Amino acid sequence: MLEFRPMTDQTFQQFLAHTVPQYAAEKVRSGEWSSQEAQARGEGEFRMLLPQGIGTPQNILYDLYDPAVGQNVGVLWYALRQNGSQVSAFVYEIEIYPDYRRRGYATRAFELLEQDAAGHGAGSVQLHVFGHNHVARALYERLGFSPTNLLLRKNL
Repeated sequence: MLEFRPMTDQTFQQFLAHTVPQYAAEKVRSGEWSSQEAQARGEGEFRMLLPQGIGTPQNILYDLYDPAVGQNVGVLWYALRQNGSQVSAFVYEIEIYPDYRRRGYATRAFELLEQDAAGHGAGSVQLHVFGHNHVARALYERLGFSPTNLLLRKNL
């Protein structure tokens, strides 16, 4: 039903073209960035996190491929982080493309992620979710994720 395929240079460029503006928009929506600065800041963060593109050490970038439909149905990017003596897989991006949502792909992607991350020595999986993304938050809770800290804000 779902396979992880390493991103190619071509699919990585497509990933950046789609994900950077989407990330910038989420930062604006969350009130962290202004719309005037968002695109440039987003590009800067991605350059900092992935300076060597798909070859950046400790970063794993996959296309989510469904052989039954013969298409990529989403993307996954995680990084291996050393936390003291423990290795953690930090999910920077997981997206199921709109035409393929609500078909179980996200759940299956996380099952495969856990296996893949464990194979890379990770003992846990961590991620960030924007507070306004209630759909993703509900999915993560169903999958067994629990908050480790919360950042709250009240606009005046």
